[in-house]
Amino acid sequence: MQSPAEKKPGVFSYVAQWPISSLAWSVRCDRKSRLAVGSFLEDYSNKVELVNFNAETSDFSTDSRLIFDHPYAPTNLMFFPAEETLNPDLLATSGDYLRLWEIHDDHIELKSLFNSNKSSEFNSAITSFDWADFDTGRVATCSVDTTCIIWDIEREILDTQMVAHDKEVYDISWGGFNVFASVSGDGSVRVFDLRDKERSTIIYENPVQDCPLLRLEWNRADPRFMATVGMDSNKVVVLDIRFPTNPVMELSKHKGSVNGISWAPNIGRQLCSVGDDSSALIWDVVNGGGDVEPQMWYGSMAEINVVRWSPVELDWIAIAFLNKLQLLKV
Repeated sequence: MQSPAEKKPGVFSYVAQWPISSLAWSVRCDRKSRLAVGSFLEDYSNKVELVNFNAETSDFSTDSRLIFDHPYAPTNLMFFPAEETLNPDLLATSGDYLRLWEIHDDHIELKSLFNSNKSSEFNSAITSFDWADFDTGRVATCSVDTTCIIWDIEREILDTQMVAHDKEVYDISWGGFNVFASVSGDGSVRVFDLRDKERSTIIYENPVQDCPLLRLEWNRADPRFMATVGMDSNKVVVLDIRFPTNPVMELSKHKGSVNGISWAPNIGRQLCSVGDDSSALIWDVVNGGGDVEPQMWYGSMAEINVVRWSPVELDWIAIAFLNKLQLLKV
């Protein structure tokens, strides 16, 4: 059976040369329909590729000179989060290290590698990072070594390192200037304020005993809200930071584990979630009460691993499954 979204003409597919682990939208006003796609290969050697989408012709284009090698599968990708073309054209990636890559017309080069452990050639794996448009000089990373690090990327130095959780930290998200949140193997969502580094606030704990929280995204358009997902859970938990500990909503219509979440930018009302049930669901989280139904759903051919709502073109959502990148016009 075709889902309502699939009957629409607004589904566009790009087939990559390898399974996809991560993706990102460009924010630059001259590169709006450009995406970065990271591979998921068991090898040390992985790839990141830039893909351009032409909405008028519905075609994808790539340039073999804009593919680069990446150590291990990238755990996250983000372009420089500002529209102005005066900014350098940069892409950040995480894996064994946080790296910044500079994009040129005919090649991509490594600009900087951020190492928190100068005394050793080994670095604890970075599970994710966030780079906020309101503070483009700082990137927040989280790691399996229980820490979160704030990097000053202009001076290329470590700004702040803090032990954030009792177990591995799996995701991190800025909520405002100096304020970020993280989720961990200890099952908690914690909020930090860099003006008071000794303290953090636990605003939610997974009621499932000993169950990690894997995903977290703060709603930038309406910072009262954030969403999180537990391991092997079909629920997206929506939190209102004014009322900690009790979720505002639990979105539980997925029939398999949820793998990714992404808030609609600028509006702050809608959330897209994707999962092992091969579906992408779009929710209206403002008018939610008890048993919330998704506003729209889309079925794919395989488990969907990652979702990113376009930060500048609000009617586009990118998802990835197997070696396919799909753009959904919503």
